[in-house]
Amino acid sequence: MKKVLIGILIVLVVAGGLAAVKALQIKTLLGAAALFAPPPETIASATVHEEKWPDTIPAVGSVSAAQGVTIAPEIAGTISEIHFESGATVNKGDLLVKLDTSSEEAQLRAAEAQYQLATLNAERTRKLREGSTVSQSEADATEASLKEAQANADGIRATIAKKNIRAPFAGKLGIRLVNLGEQLPVGQSIVSLQALAPVYVDFSLPQQELARLRTGLKVRVTTDTYPDKTFEGELTAINPDLDMTTRSIRSRATFANAEELLRSGMFVRAAVILPEEKAVLAVPATAVVSAPYGDSVFIVSPDAKSGSTNLVVQQAFIRTGRTHGDFVSVETGLKAGDRVATAGVFKLRNGMSVQEGNAETPTPSATPTPPNS
Repeated sequence: MKKVLIGILIVLVVAGGLAAVKALQIKTLLGAAALFAPPPETIASATVHEEKWPDTIPAVGSVSAAQGVTIAPEIAGTISEIHFESGATVNKGDLLVKLDTSSEEAQLRAAEAQYQLATLNAERTRKLREGSTVSQSEADATEASLKEAQANADGIRATIAKKNIRAPFAGKLGIRLVNLGEQLPVGQSIVSLQALAPVYVDFSLPQQELARLRTGLKVRVTTDTYPDKTFEGELTAINPDLDMTTRSIRSRATFANAEELLRSGMFVRAAVILPEEKAVLAVPATAVVSAPYGDSVFIVSPDAKSGSTNLVVQQAFIRTGRTHGDFVSVETGLKAGDRVATAGVFKLRNGMSVQEGNAETPTPSATPTPPNS
């Protein structure tokens, strides 16, 4: 019995010692956890600064060709010849489609014969009239017959000319909509013809902007079709009247479009460039965090609580304005001299410790030139 009690006592002592050691280890770990601070996140940052940007009037518009038409026949007929391919470039007067003119050509030969006979009769009558052999009324009737024969022949020639359908101006053809041998009624579409250089961009502006508009101002447009390209043109026309429903004024800008990238019907974003410049607070566009409840940035500053030089970030809500290259203007929420995070912003939280690593990020530019992809 004594040996059993001694064994139990030894077990209790060993267990108590192990428990004490484990308790000490847990206490040490909890103390270390309380003192543990996560390593700072690496970010890039930039200083909010004031810049002079050209003042602009934004708008949305659509592209229209300087000249554009859907080719259609004026006279019904059967297609006997097609002289173009879809997508071809044509010059003014190029023959596109020829309708069957066999009956008109036969009528023209008869009319020309009548004209020749009327010409001979008129010449004889003039000679006879000089000798007073025929009356003046007969001479007048002969001259009228000559003119009637000439008009009949000219009318048939005009019909034949209208059945030879030609390009009314130089431009680019669309997709052919007819086939050889097809019977065309009057007004049936044959092909679209568009002159793509130059082109117009039409847009509307509110009446409050009328005082700042004048022809000759530069206009820039962008389109989702070419996201990295900006087109420059000139404001060439301003409507003299306003839309009674929207109280807006319709304007038109002309673009050279030498590369023919802008196409009729294309949606574009336009900006009228005003001659005066406006002071704005500019930040890199990568600093702005967009969310359904508003845009925000993270301001980088020393940690005021610890009194150290460690950097922390605080989220600030802002209202943005225009964009200019890689920069965006801030209307409220920041002041000149504030430093904001520009890279790594999506992993930041209020009060988070950060460290700067600006050398690893590209420098924003007001006139970026991204490489071709």
